[in-house]
Amino acid sequence: MSTSTDSDTQQAEAHLADSHDLIRVQGARVNNLKDISLEIPKRRLTVFTGVSGSGKSSLVFGTIAAESQRMINETYSAFVQGFMPTLARPDVDVLEGLTTAILVDQERMGANPRSTVGTVTDANAMLRIVFSRLAQPHIGSPQAYSFNVPSVSGAGAVTLEKGGKKVKERRSFSITGGMCARCEGRGSVTDFDLTALFDAEKSLSGGALTVPGYSMDGWYGRIFAGSGYFDMDKKLCKFTKQELDDLLYREPTKIKVEGINLTYEGLIPKMQKSFLAKDVDAMQPHIRAFVERAVTFTACPECGGTRLAEHARNSRIDGVSIADACSMQISDLAEWVRSLDEPAVAPLLEALGETLDSFVDIGLGYLSLERPSGTLSGGEAQRTKMIRHLGSSLTDVTYVFDEPTIGLHPHDIARMNELLLQLRDKGNTVLVVEHKPEAIAIADHVVDLGPRAGSLGGEVMFEGTVEGLRAADTLTGRHLDDRARLKDTTRKASGKLEIRGADMNNLKDVDVDVPLGVLTVLTGVAGSGKSSLIRGSVSGHDDVVTIDQGAIKGSRRSNPATYTGMLEPIRKAFAKANGVKPALFSANSEGACPTCNGAGVIYTDLGMMAGVANPCEECEGKRFDALVLEYKLGGKDISEVLAMSVAEAEAFFAAGESRIPAAHKILSRMLDVGLGYLSIGQPLTTLSGGERQRLKLAIHMGESGGIYVLDEPTTGLHLADVQQLMGLLDKLVDSGKSVIVIEHHQAVMAHADWIIDLGPGAGHDGGNIVFQGTPAQLVADRSTLTGQHLAAYVGA
Repeated sequence: MSTSTDSDTQQAEAHLADSHDLIRVQGARVNNLKDISLEIPKRRLTVFTGVSGSGKSSLVFGTIAAESQRMINETYSAFVQGFMPTLARPDVDVLEGLTTAILVDQERMGANPRSTVGTVTDANAMLRIVFSRLAQPHIGSPQAYSFNVPSVSGAGAVTLEKGGKKVKERRSFSITGGMCARCEGRGSVTDFDLTALFDAEKSLSGGALTVPGYSMDGWYGRIFAGSGYFDMDKKLCKFTKQELDDLLYREPTKIKVEGINLTYEGLIPKMQKSFLAKDVDAMQPHIRAFVERAVTFTACPECGGTRLAEHARNSRIDGVSIADACSMQISDLAEWVRSLDEPAVAPLLEALGETLDSFVDIGLGYLSLERPSGTLSGGEAQRTKMIRHLGSSLTDVTYVFDEPTIGLHPHDIARMNELLLQLRDKGNTVLVVEHKPEAIAIADHVVDLGPRAGSLGGEVMFEGTVEGLRAADTLTGRHLDDRARLKDTTRKASGKLEIRGADMNNLKDVDVDVPLGVLTVLTGVAGSGKSSLIRGSVSGHDDVVTIDQGAIKGSRRSNPATYTGMLEPIRKAFAKANGVKPALFSANSEGACPTCNGAGVIYTDLGMMAGVANPCEECEGKRFDALVLEYKLGGKDISEVLAMSVAEAEAFFAAGESRIPAAHKILSRMLDVGLGYLSIGQPLTTLSGGERQRLKLAIHMGESGGIYVLDEPTTGLHLADVQQLMGLLDKLVDSGKSVIVIEHHQAVMAHADWIIDLGPGAGHDGGNIVFQGTPAQLVADRSTLTGQHLAAYVGA
């Protein structure tokens, strides 16, 4: 009797190790967080909500995940830490109960031209092993099927010591790689439009070269002049064949210029090494514009764009080469892999099949392994990264997601929810930053930040269940059950943009008329062909302004004032009012604080420990020299102006002594897109994805194009802000513009004048127009997935 009582008592008393079931945060002050404290349950799905800029990312990524990663990095030796990014400790008093954090964010995949969906997920590596074991004729090891390994052979004499004597022996080696020799494994070759490289009616000294950075005033001019291959004052149209060849194509040659040993190289090989070694999307805007104008990329005639050498293309399994396998849609490839019955590689085929099935489960079955990773959207890149974690055996890990529903049709969001719940049910803590009501609904715990954005946010407004949030009087709670209704009347088109025979990617010879002068929404499941239709048939027109989700290029010195160009008129106004030169009012030029060089902080490198950033004691973080701060405009110095919010600055520059129409115009547009809370001197690196896209929209709104194309403008927008965005779209249409929006948000669909729905599925199951008409007709029709979800959304 006593024995059983003892065991019952032991069971009743929980083990001490099981009591650590909370992540405790106390006194978090990262970015705009206002000394907040909260407890997050472990092994549960917690969703963080709040308007864009309220502090969600600062709490989840900048505090919890950052500290977890920093502490893990500290477990490595000082030698290894030297090769890792140094992470400063977040500004927080207490962080307890942390587990290993795995970030699955929306950063675009590396823009390396050799990187494909297959290489970033290791599916290619497994496929190469399968082919090296089973394909006929047998051509060698897995690297014989790799487009990143060139075939190399060599022979020569080597000197060895044998028995105290030096003996020469002949040795040879051979490596069989799969790289196509013509395109070097890139799949495309380049052809230069010579008229875009130079003006034949000018001489080199007269500025004939039109390539960015090739000025004759610097070293390039001295190298060209010192080479002796051509006359610098002779017009290029008068060059002999040999002179033109030396200018454009000459291989690297050692020359001596003014007593200095240098290398002369023709223009085209030099450009191939400097400009074309990068992916086009990773270039600076002016260089990208030049490359798109001067260089045409065509599929390699040798390998047909497959990147592979002939021997790799001719080695097959049941008539299928590795090039054929990589070009298949992943859902089809998964079936083909399952059809292979080879006991010798059965475990490998099973692992490959599971990886490919994960693509299908996550809604990416329409991709192919040969798709360049730089062409994936932010949402696709995030889901591709998820594939590594779905089959992971790790448990008790904290997974951190940044809006995983981005780019997903309502039909696909349900599948994404299941995957998040699967990760939780394996015993992991899942933290999700999210705005979509369908994704918030599955949360075990909700943390709502606010009340507003920027300096007006950073507080915990609500913690608890989804039902509790619905009843709470917070901005998110009030808008959680918002449902748009269909418009009573729609605008009539003023014209049409004809698209005929569109066949880019999976489009099936699509003919469609896009109405002009109205709000047109393109919908369809992810991978149905929406972006292909826009990129291939709309974006190239002169009258079209395309605002995509590409990242903003900028350092921590860049801010909204510099990025939008408004700092230029502000500096000139300060200079004019004080009778000094404009360069003084730039923290990157003559006006910089001499101690911190205009950075506002002093970075201290602590060797093997994480570096520390402290506010500069000289300028107190203001970034400017003390003398510059004595100059005023409208009673404010330049640092006080840069510390203003967009709303404050818009009022400041509107009238009186500080009236600057050029700056006021830009600030008004930033207010229109809902960025009134941003500080105009805030580093661009601190902006969220949604804020960056709306900043781009504010800039492009001033352009003269008649057709605006927006790619998912609701990305990163809180439910309360979607209404404001739709008001902005209406404003654009009412001003005479045509607006085309690629969108999954049902509120935007309901607000459209015309809907074009692509599908019915993704990849080769899509690429057709399945519906075009008004939202009311789509709801009444209900024959498409979009129609069914929109009908349910509006309660029809």
